[in-house]
Amino acid sequence: MTPVNSASRSAALSVAAGGFVAVLLYAVWAVAQILWWNPLAAASGRTYPQIMADLAAAGESLNVAAAVGIMAVGPVVALGLLAAAVFGWPPDPWPIAHGILALLVLGPAAYFFASFGAGMALADTYMISGADASPLAMPLFAVSVAALLAWIAVPSWRAVARRRGPAGRAG
Repeated sequence: MTPVNSASRSAALSVAAGGFVAVLLYAVWAVAQILWWNPLAAASGRTYPQIMADLAAAGESLNVAAAVGIMAVGPVVALGLLAAAVFGWPPDPWPIAHGILALLVLGPAAYFFASFGAGMALADTYMISGADASPLAMPLFAVSVAALLAWIAVPSWRAVARRRGPAGRAG
């Protein structure tokens, strides 16, 4: 077993902490889109309390627990990666980076499942499409595309980092 390089361990911890924040912000943005921005855009001209009253009168709801619960999975997994980094596993940042990027890549799937109930409730209440009416989901998709590109590139970055050695210089 090779000794753990403290710079590498510090990098793993930094990647895990930054990644946790990124995944948490992604989930918070998605929940705001599902439960706030999209209903206001779908039922334009109505206030949020009016929308909630219309949904209740139609026997519908935004399925808050489902939306929050599904979108909480990513941050919980990212928190697990952060905890692992705190305790020294893995000894380098690359597996953590891959894990965080994979969570961000899978974000649109989580968003779809988390928003499905709310979208259907709005569709049934207002006789509209259940699709997003607000464009504020687009940043989520852009982050996921960027994460996919980075996820693909991580092996190349790792190879370059290994060639440079622990001091960061070409050897």
